[in-house]
This record gives sequence, C-alpha cells and structure tokens, in this order.
Amino acid sequence: MENSQEIRIDPKKRYYILAAGMVMQFCAGIIYMWSVFKQPIADALNWDAGSAALTASIMLSMLVLGLILGGYAQDKYGPKKATLVGSILVGGGMILTAFVTSAAPWLVYITYGVIGGLGIGTVYTSTVAAVQKWFPDRRGFASGMIISAFGLSLVVFAPLATVLINNIGVQMTFLVFGAAFLLILSFFSLFIQNPPTGYLPPGYTPPKAVSMMHQFAPKEIIKTKQFYLLAGGLFFTLSTFSILNPVFISLGVERGLTPELAVLGVALVGISSTAGRLTVAWTSDRVGRKAAMMSVAIITLIAALIMIFGTGALFLICIMLIAFGFGGAASVYATMTSESFGTKYGGMNFGLVMLGFGASALVFPFISNILTADGSYTNTFILAAATCAIAIVLVLMMRDPRKEAKKEAAAAKT
Repeated sequence: MENSQEIRIDPKKRYYILAAGMVMQFCAGIIYMWSVFKQPIADALNWDAGSAALTASIMLSMLVLGLILGGYAQDKYGPKKATLVGSILVGGGMILTAFVTSAAPWLVYITYGVIGGLGIGTVYTSTVAAVQKWFPDRRGFASGMIISAFGLSLVVFAPLATVLINNIGVQMTFLVFGAAFLLILSFFSLFIQNPPTGYLPPGYTPPKAVSMMHQFAPKEIIKTKQFYLLAGGLFFTLSTFSILNPVFISLGVERGLTPELAVLGVALVGISSTAGRLTVAWTSDRVGRKAAMMSVAIITLIAALIMIFGTGALFLICIMLIAFGFGGAASVYATMTSESFGTKYGGMNFGLVMLGFGASALVFPFISNILTADGSYTNTFILAAATCAIAIVLVLMMRDPRKEAKKEAAAAKT
C-alpha cells in the first residue's frame, strides 16, 4: 500500500479541497431558507400559505433521499461527478422555480422541493465524505469546518434574499440565486476528489486498529447495533430543533418577542448552529466523540425544559442553545459514523445514518401539532426533553472506535 510520501501529495492540497467543499456547503444551506420564500411565493402565485409551506417538508424528504443516492454515487463514481450532478440539480431547480406560474403553483413542489432537495442532499453527503478521507488525523476539525459552512448559509442568504425579494420580486430572486448557485457549485465541484488509496497526511501514523479496520459496506452496517444507535441518537437529539424550526417566528412573538426581533432570531439561530458545528466537532477531537454527543443532548434537554416557561430574552437564549446542539450533532455524528464504519463507503453510510435526522424532522413536528391543539407547548417540550434523555442512553450504549484504537495503541507500546 502506498503512503503519503510515495504519492507525494502537496500537504496543502487537502486544505484546498476542504475550502472548495465549504463553499459548496455554504450554497447548499439554502434549504433552511424556505421560511423566507414561503409567503412571497404564495402571494406571487396566488397560492395559499398552507400549501406553500408543504414545500419545505417535500424538500427535506428529498434531502434525505439525496443523502443516500448522493452517497452511493460518491462511493461508486467519485465525489467530483456526484457533486457536479448535485450542483446542476440545485441551481436548475431554483431556476425552474422562477418560471412557475399561478396556473400550476404546485410545480414548486417538483422544482424546488424534489429537484432542489435531491441536489442539496447529494452535494452535502458527497463533500462531507470526501473531505473526511483527506483528514484521518483531524476528522473532527474537518467535519466541523465543512458542516459549519452549511449552517452559516442562513445567516448570509436570508437577509440577502429579503432585500432581493423586496426589490426585484421573488421569482427573479429565484432566477438570480439559481444561476449563481449553478455556476458556483459546478465550478467548485471540479476540485472535489478522494485521496489516492493508502493516503496518509505527512507525519501521521494511524493506530494499528484504525489502519486494519474493516470498511463496512452499506448492506453490512444495517446489520450492526452501532448503526441503529447512531441513527436513533440523531432522531432523538434533534427532536427539539425539529419541533421549533417551523414555528420559531410565530412562537417567538407569542413568547414576547417583537416581530422584528423574532426575525433577527432567525439569524441568531444560524450563527448558533454554525458555532455548534465548529466547536463540538473540534472539541470531540480532544474529549472524545461520545462525550461530545452526550454534551449536545444534555444542553438540548436543559433548553427544552426551560422552553416550557421561557419568554423574551430567555426564549432567545434557549433557541440559540437548541440550534447550537443541532449543529453540534450534525458534525460529530458525521465523524462518529466514519470512525465506526470506515471511509471507503462513507458517503452512503452517512446518508443512511442521516435517515434519523430526516425522520426526526418529519415525525416530531407532526406530533407537536397534535400536542399543541389546545395552544399550549408544555407537553411538546416535556416530550422534547424526554427524547433527549433517550438520546443520552443511546450514546452511552455506543462503542467508541477512536477510544478503542487508543487503548490498543497504548497496549502495543507496553
């Protein structure tokens, strides 16, 4: 097997690929902006707001499917081809949305929801899987950096989209964003690639347990206990964010925020999510993946309990903590997946684990709607706190491949 010295790869190359992946993730984060587009597109197409809101659920479902299909394409055909296809879908879907008319507003489900969602999922999983292969020595750092760009998208593009909508209209805004994303994503997809077989960063020697680790194929991971613990951990940890995300602005106003402050809170959510993606992943390199995953669940649990009565500034703080946990879980679970099952089939494996995220985003808002029929969120947030407790138990049950490798390396020295 070749090593990094024999292959003679410029040590800076992996950072260039990381930067390209971050740009692509930054553009793909557009998925969280439907709340900005919803009312303007409903008005422009004479569409009722309830039907327009369904677009977000369709897009999220397609995102999860895109994670799996994109992961398969990344593993089979390479990340460059996979991300290029995803780029065309993202940009093309938004451009097509600009041409939907009031005669058939439901076409937005297909253009923005199905086509755009598949593209975003493909871009997301392909770039994450590729970058992790370049950073076997710093997977937490790499995952945190690239996934943080996804969360930062909301902070930048939400206010920009609002300005464009107010000046050129929502359909022209889709056209501008679609054309820009098509060009930017397609260009940077040309830089995304996997390292050669046997690649190791200069000066890095993996523990024997890591270098000899079995590379699990997707059909193998679904037979393991670890897979269900990971998918289940995501499902329960992210329940609180899944419940709040669709109703943040309306609930914020109900809890004492002005409409302007509630909108500002959307940006704070994006900032907090980005901070979680960065800091939790980096911290996990030092304290361990399980400790980081448990911390995220505990922070979310405490915030969910306070949300039962939180108003005003306390409400904002809790929302930021929950968004921090959401971002942190997204990054550390990606790292834990590659360390549990290897990186050879990392794209599709991570896509399968992310089914927990997709299921959480679909199931818990539905349950919340039932529990809040009387107008009270007390039972909803009690449920959210309980699910975080379940997540903690699941994390405790997980094995920690990184810790196992360190123990084996220490035993070998003695």
